[in-house]
Amino acid sequence: MQTPTLRQKIVVLTGAGISKESGLDTFRDKDGMWQKHDAMRLSSIEGFEQEPQAVLDFYNARRKQLLEVEPNEAHKILAELERWHDVTIITQNIDNLHERAGSTQVIHLHGELTKVTSSRNRLDPHCIKEYPLDVPIRLGDKADDGSQLRPYIVWFGEYVPAMDVAEKHVREADIFAVIGTSLQVYPAAGLTRYAHGTVPKFVVDPHLEGIPTGFTHNKDTATRGVAQLKKEIERLSY
Repeated sequence: MQTPTLRQKIVVLTGAGISKESGLDTFRDKDGMWQKHDAMRLSSIEGFEQEPQAVLDFYNARRKQLLEVEPNEAHKILAELERWHDVTIITQNIDNLHERAGSTQVIHLHGELTKVTSSRNRLDPHCIKEYPLDVPIRLGDKADDGSQLRPYIVWFGEYVPAMDVAEKHVREADIFAVIGTSLQVYPAAGLTRYAHGTVPKFVVDPHLEGIPTGFTHNKDTATRGVAQLKKEIERLSY
């Protein structure tokens, strides 16, 4: 890629479709985890209070799976764009594949499998810690405030602390793209409303229905669609 004449602020909202191509299980697909498991039992504070071991087992399995996969070409292309542009990734995914691909500005809306926190004070920065993926979170493991450790994940019904900063970035975008998300999970899906009406807007997803107004829809997979998105960004930057 030649050096562009215009450095753009590019904001990309990503969902499970981009990580699925690396081999990670999704939550909401027809064959996703919420078709096989009770979401409220395994991803709510009520479920954790009633069956903490089941919840920990579920997320320990997700953490272990993350050790077995690698970033795919879509992750790598988005990271590469940072060489020429100001790129912010806003992801609904709880994996670390964007970071491992080289992206340096990643906002995790729904938490991170690589971290743990307090079950009493989830958002206390003193209690949020990096935690090795190959070490299971066990009953009896304590946070700094003495409470049971829990995954640093936003469960159903919990406040999404990163929404305000995510909304700010979308409002400031010169180019906005949505990749691999059903746009069914709120409040994240509502971010599309904040992209300025005049900026180029793209969505890459083979299954998405009900495309937001003003978006150009690419029905390819994430890997192929992001490669095409890169060409569009090149065209818009010269």
